Amino acid sequence: MTTGTFSDIDAVIAYIHEHIYDPLPLSRLAEYASYSPYHFSRLFKEKMGLSPLYYVSSIRLQKAKHLLLHTRLSVRDIAMEIGQQSLGTFTTRFTERVGISPAQFRCSAVDASDHFSTLHKLKSWTPEYLLSSSAGKIEGIVQAAEPFHGVILIGLFPKPIPEGVPLYGTLLSSLGYFSFANVKPGTYYLMATSVSWGMGTNEILLPQATLRTRSRDPIVVRPGLTVPKQQVMLYPPSLDDPPILISLSLLMQRFLSRISAKMDISH
Repeated sequence: MTTGTFSDIDAVIAYIHEHIYDPLPLSRLAEYASYSPYHFSRLFKEKMGLSPLYYVSSIRLQKAKHLLLHTRLSVRDIAMEIGQQSLGTFTTRFTERVGISPAQFRCSAVDASDHFSTLHKLKSWTPEYLLSSSAGKIEGIVQAAEPFHGVILIGLFPKPIPEGVPLYGTLLSSLGYFSFANVKPGTYYLMATSVSWGMGTNEILLPQATLRTRSRDPIVVRPGLTVPKQQVMLYPPSLDDPPILISLSLLMQRFLSRISAKMDISH
């Protein structure tokens, strides 16, 4: 694929962001890029790992998260605002891909603040890989392109987008080594983001400016074979990054529950 073709897809991504509240059928996106729908879909998925319409739905769910926190619109009105006529379908998709329902997300600021405060008081903790076996291991090093002090949320997902609860996930108290144990054979995408200690609650609930990374190539785990060590670099967000849909507050809560059970930490 040529750089020019990548630029064409970048232009479509910018167009999607600018017209996210408009109808965006595949034909309209392909026409904007001056490709046939088939050729456009193939090129888009090659670059993004997601189909064009799945990407559009992801951006719309991100907009829904923003509207839930910053407006008094009803959940039904927000569903219609992002082009979803069925409240039930919207609620189901939101819950599956964010991890909690729209109503729960709207009321999650206090929980997010509490979880983050607990992590801040801990400052550091015993990595989960020291509390588990070494079978089925995926390991590597996390670095950052910019100075960073805070929490790193890292996980393995079935698609190249951080949505739903990760198949395997953990929190790190600093840059450096990470490891997942007991990973079953399969295909995974590694996603990570950061929350610096100075961030506010809304920045945690709508992580649009956080350092992040995503593996463009899948990690394949096969029985009896060693997975190469992963070199993970957190970088500032770019326009072609998929939105971080999963609730970071939920991931913090699940992590704190696990380490509390394993290490008898009171929080």
